[in-house]
Amino acid sequence: MKVAVLGYGVVGVGVYEMLKKAEGLEPGPVLVRPGKADAPFKVTSIEQIVSDPTVGAVAEVMGGVSPAFEYAAAALKAGKHFVTSNKALVAAKGIELKALAEESGAAFLFSAACGGGVPFLHNLSIARKSDEIRSLGGILNGTTNYMLDAMQRLDMDYGQALADAQRLGYAEADPTADVSGLDALRKIMLACAVAYDVLPTEGLLNEGIENMTAADAAHMKSRGYTCRLLAQGGRNPDGSVYAFVEPVLFRAGAPECSVLENYNMAKYEGACAGSIVLMGQGAGRWPTASAVLRDLSCVLQGDRAMLQPGCKAGAADNSALSRLYYVRLPEAFAARLPSESCEAEDGLARLVTKPLSPAAMHAAAKEIRAAGGELFFAAIGG
Repeated sequence: MKVAVLGYGVVGVGVYEMLKKAEGLEPGPVLVRPGKADAPFKVTSIEQIVSDPTVGAVAEVMGGVSPAFEYAAAALKAGKHFVTSNKALVAAKGIELKALAEESGAAFLFSAACGGGVPFLHNLSIARKSDEIRSLGGILNGTTNYMLDAMQRLDMDYGQALADAQRLGYAEADPTADVSGLDALRKIMLACAVAYDVLPTEGLLNEGIENMTAADAAHMKSRGYTCRLLAQGGRNPDGSVYAFVEPVLFRAGAPECSVLENYNMAKYEGACAGSIVLMGQGAGRWPTASAVLRDLSCVLQGDRAMLQPGCKAGAADNSALSRLYYVRLPEAFAARLPSESCEAEDGLARLVTKPLSPAAMHAAAKEIRAAGGELFFAAIGG
């Protein structure tokens, strides 16, 4: 099967090179920006791809929602199988792309959009067919994991950790999507869609690591905690789904503490299988390209969908869970949170809340910030 590639950046080059050696696959035209078609295999118009009868599949690795969505829609309408590593695209337009794929009979797979080379969504799509998935998520963003590891294990401050991640190519020049938790949130949206037939587009919560300081890292470390940014999803007792991202503190010995540098740790719990944990490189040319090729190989084997026909957009309900939170905030605002314990020094308070739902904690943080209070918070113990 000849495969066209949309994008020829870091991942696109990897996909094109791997296609040269893949069994049953071969590289086709590569879509690049106008002025970049400096080789015979490069084209600058999507029409040159969708009108080519020799192209059986399209692999999109451009990123962004537009024009990626328009290109994906054109490919699917033309009956081309479509695979993508673009989490933003699937989070925003996954239901529409599913419908287009169903109409044309083409495949729509996107396991490369979450976890890079870690086969999280791939395994989840298989497991859900025979087991009840009770919860899912994990450390799904390598940039923030690298930064948190550097701040805690190497005693860097936030600025140093970010600069180091950018120097090594783990963080973009604009790291907002990573450090805000948005990147991880998009991934947990996709996981919920695969596992529960609900793509949550409302009620979502994401708290990143932008507000964590070197002093926070040192204080948590002195208390025996390791902080990781976790994406979490699952079923509530009433059948609704929860989906959110926030920092979480773990005691030594928790498996999350051993996830260092830019590695990912994705996991899910099946009613029968128990806890399944997958670790590996979450981004980069070859890990992500390998996941794209994995989806293309699945297409050759007859796989057509990761989203089931009944999958619909919906709302997340993050009010049913309960957990304790570690919070650092100005002492003047400490009374706004119900606390189990509180210590104050030099105008700052560090407290442990009484049990709160993620919805309640995130709402309280929003109110305190709106009133001028800077704070950092993390759930305790996942």
